[in-house]
Amino acid sequence: MEDLIRPIYQQWASRRNTLGILLIEKKADNSAVTDTFHFVLLVVSAEMNPPIFMKHYASEEEKAALYVVDETKLNEWLLLGNHRKAIDWIFNGKVLFDRNEYIHQLRSRMAEFPKEMRQLKMGLEFAKLVRRYMDGKAFFEASQMLDAYHHVIHALHHLARLAVIEQGFYPEVTVWNQVKQIDGQIYKLYEELVSSEEPLPKRLELLFLASEFLIHSRIPSGAAHLCNVLREKEGAWSIAEMVQHPKLASYSVDLTIMLEYLVEKKILHVQKKTTKSPHIYHRYYSLRNEEQ
Repeated sequence: MEDLIRPIYQQWASRRNTLGILLIEKKADNSAVTDTFHFVLLVVSAEMNPPIFMKHYASEEEKAALYVVDETKLNEWLLLGNHRKAIDWIFNGKVLFDRNEYIHQLRSRMAEFPKEMRQLKMGLEFAKLVRRYMDGKAFFEASQMLDAYHHVIHALHHLARLAVIEQGFYPEVTVWNQVKQIDGQIYKLYEELVSSEEPLPKRLELLFLASEFLIHSRIPSGAAHLCNVLREKEGAWSIAEMVQHPKLASYSVDLTIMLEYLVEKKILHVQKKTTKSPHIYHRYYSLRNEEQ
């Protein structure tokens, strides 16, 4: 291992922009964490253009993957969850190099999981949850059972991650191990969907009924971030204003379906404003209990 890792590590540790280097070794019971490689070296850099650089190495029977990632891109991964293995790498990797305790401080921030970041992550997971649930239900009503199943599985994963975040933890790669300890009701739903001997349409029907309640019960935590942003100004918001707001940019295409769900559940109110064309109105959104 040393013959394979040391020269790569030394090359990047000598660069002034390198903030930290982590070594992640393949686990006997979960090779997926390293994408089957024996070792992963994660290098965090203060400045990288492009923001991600990768190389693969081999020595005798061993292979290693190098990820060099810009600090901004790493924070994006941690926030949006679009590279969930990175969370495992940061928490569990062996620190080989740590300039000015950068990795130590990063781990401390992740362990503390500040309220503002936690609310945003819950909002993003809730928006994705609503998207998958609504799409799955539409396929179910159209008797497209396999497509419905596909979306429901994803919806349950977002529900699971939301439950983990609510408890102040980052969702790990093995999120169902976390959920089993945190929320047995969600875990049981997942088990029944994938393991039950009931016909698929019956399984989906029961799951949609149970999920409706679970999703509705998550509105206070899942919508908290969005509602806080909407309180930043008086009056109603247009969809254009929301999309252009930097705090809502991460919601991307899931923002619209989340808004419509919150309107349906009477959390948001739709105001119609006239346009230049008769009988056509702009839709604006405001918090129902804080209408101006």
